[in-house]
Amino acid sequence: MKSALIIGAGPAGLMAADAISAAGYPVKIAEAKPSAARKFLMAGKSGLNLTKDEPLKQFMQAYGEAQGHLLPMVTAFGPQDVKDWAHGLEQELFTGSTKRVFPKVMKASPLLRNWLGRLEDQGVVLLKQHRWVAIDNGYVFETPEGRQTLTADVVVLACGGSSWARLGSDGAWIDVAGLPIAPIKPANMGFVVQWSSHMTKHFGRPVKGVRLIAGDHVGRGEFVISESGIEGGGVYEISSPLRDGAELKLDLFPDLSVDQIRSRLAAPRGKQSLANILRKRLKLDPIKQALLMEFGRPLPDDLAPLLKALPIAIKGPKPLDQAISTAGGLRFDALDDDLMIKERPGVFAAGEMLDWEAPTGGYLLTACLATGLWAGRAAVRRLGA
Repeated sequence: MKSALIIGAGPAGLMAADAISAAGYPVKIAEAKPSAARKFLMAGKSGLNLTKDEPLKQFMQAYGEAQGHLLPMVTAFGPQDVKDWAHGLEQELFTGSTKRVFPKVMKASPLLRNWLGRLEDQGVVLLKQHRWVAIDNGYVFETPEGRQTLTADVVVLACGGSSWARLGSDGAWIDVAGLPIAPIKPANMGFVVQWSSHMTKHFGRPVKGVRLIAGDHVGRGEFVISESGIEGGGVYEISSPLRDGAELKLDLFPDLSVDQIRSRLAAPRGKQSLANILRKRLKLDPIKQALLMEFGRPLPDDLAPLLKALPIAIKGPKPLDQAISTAGGLRFDALDDDLMIKERPGVFAAGEMLDWEAPTGGYLLTACLATGLWAGRAAVRRLGA
């Protein structure tokens, strides 16, 4: 019987294996690490944001320049399909106020355990500690038993991105695959800030209720002050333009206009300090006051415009391996509409190793699942041809 080989046991690889094995074909998954889906499990520690419950047109905007390439895949397996899939793995879900969808247990392990159980029932064989190192009359792997060469009628590459190397996404496949690659860059990452000593007491504290501005991109969410800079969901949402050179500005009062702020500051101060004025009249909390003093001095007489667009001096993104995900990867022009590599018939690619990026919020996982399923279904059609 014809068979399939999947390289990489992350969400994209497991989804491809699910589709192919459900069609009755033998499947082997080669995974470099001692267990499957380590990055998926790590994501689950913060709640496992599966998808975002919003209209497809709005959902696709998160993928920026890659949305045209990803549209067929996400149309075929979008937010509602992700929810149905999770329900099929006996997971109860809830949708938060931001439309993000999570398992009620707020972790990934029960879902993954049920998923791996289903794959095992469908005959999928998971080969652990199999690191892909070469192509030589087949796919060559370093294993605990020495080098082994595997062959199959179809192959799905689901090798992941290039961040979080300790979890398996180390980008080592780039040198092995010999394929056209768009430059790898960090995505959904923090940024380096050289703080003065006055900020030390604020390390680890969140900044809430602000609007973050990076050129034409605007986000609204909280972030955290760390010893080395800033990080968190609010920063990740606009990390792409910041990485590419946009200046970061904070709107400390997103629900007030410049004129409204001026009006509240207009009354005589008397003997009150500026800190007291900001605290009493504007409810400016200590962390925001600290940011104002860190980046706004010397303070102008007309403070309102600065409070609406406080420039934050970032020194660049944090290292690639600290990023949640990566941009760049296998270029779409090297693939056909089935995600098959044009120069290698029968070899497909899926997941984060492809050249796309998206902010956190369910978009990353949805696209990994969608492209894995798309490649898996295409592999089934080729096996049956």
